[in-house]
Amino acid sequence: MANTENLIARINNGDNRTFHELYGNDPAELKRNAERYKGLLDQFSREFGDENPLFFSSPGRTEIGGNHTDHNYGRVLAGAVNLDNVAVAATNNTNVIRILSEGYPRFEVDLASLSPVATEKFTSAALVRGICSRFKELGHAIGGFDACIDGGVPKGSGLSSSASFEVLIGAILSELFNSNGIDPIQNAIIGQYSENNYFGKPCGLMDQTACAMGGLITIDFRDPSKPVVKRVNFDFVATGFSLVITDTGGNHADLNDEYASLPTDMKAVAAELGAKVLREVSLDQILEAAPKIREKVGDRAILRAIHFQGDNQRVADQVAALERNDFKVFLGMVVDSGYSSYMYNQNIFPVNNVREQGVSIALALSELVLKGAGAWRVHGGGFAGTIQAFVPKNLLEKYVSTLEHFYGKNSCQTLFIRHQGAGKVDL
Repeated sequence: MANTENLIARINNGDNRTFHELYGNDPAELKRNAERYKGLLDQFSREFGDENPLFFSSPGRTEIGGNHTDHNYGRVLAGAVNLDNVAVAATNNTNVIRILSEGYPRFEVDLASLSPVATEKFTSAALVRGICSRFKELGHAIGGFDACIDGGVPKGSGLSSSASFEVLIGAILSELFNSNGIDPIQNAIIGQYSENNYFGKPCGLMDQTACAMGGLITIDFRDPSKPVVKRVNFDFVATGFSLVITDTGGNHADLNDEYASLPTDMKAVAAELGAKVLREVSLDQILEAAPKIREKVGDRAILRAIHFQGDNQRVADQVAALERNDFKVFLGMVVDSGYSSYMYNQNIFPVNNVREQGVSIALALSELVLKGAGAWRVHGGGFAGTIQAFVPKNLLEKYVSTLEHFYGKNSCQTLFIRHQGAGKVDL
């Protein structure tokens, strides 16, 4: 109990340097997170006993530029946010990982068998097994541990709860068994591998990289095995704008086929041009070939290819605008990206359910309030879930009240970019 009591004392009701860096300066938010941490400690002690546990945190991410560009080896602009998944974890001197996540049944993963298990598909256990398998294949150490996890990145929020969970598990394995020697980018790549090959969902690498790295970053996936990650030096707080994510209430659960169609369509166009992915071809090549290939690949695929080319270049232009402190131009490109996602990428609502268009209405309401003064776009994968907006201070109250009138109280969350990626929390 001595270590637990020491940790509680260092949490100090949220009044400590680390909490300010992770969660900001709002006293209510600091206190709320302090209660989260203490609650996890209590839960861990009840479930697993006092094993000298450590705290770990993994942020959610917000995609700021580059919508569905990563899976075709494009560029993205992303930031880690202050909503996070928190774990209390400790080694257990066995070959079994035991995890209890808030609101879910406890599960175990026996490390004696690391092959994919068909009945685990689309479960957290599959992600953990896949991460451990890849760790071992790459020559890293693995072992049994116990963990209690509080999922502060809401599932289906568009803030990448699954990627945050993946790199959280990777960070725990890195700290407990590898002397914290796993590079954040490698942690991200391992998480993506597990999601693709064990969980069963095709995805790019942006989400995991942003969660693992922290801060505001741009990533170039031209060589996906060695993504080029660059930190972007820009202070969003100084602009006076708020980053608002609105949950439109849609469910991502039945949208795997919709998500899978995006890289499939884009790669189909690339293949007709003799390439593997769209990053290897130009817009001129796509337009030249379009009349000949449209019957084979479909018009939607060509439109999505046009979106990729536009948004991929837009990321480079957005980074340049931020680096020269031209926020107005940056905001204009955020809006352009949103229009491109709507018209060309067509990931705003599922084609099999046109009656339900929560994202579409949220974008319409955002334009009515913010046109000429802010920016708005679909956030993340699309089809359901969330939108993103940059809102000036003088319109923040009106914007939130307008969106929450439609989607309910607390559907809007005002966030900030946090600097720390997934890793141990040093109190």
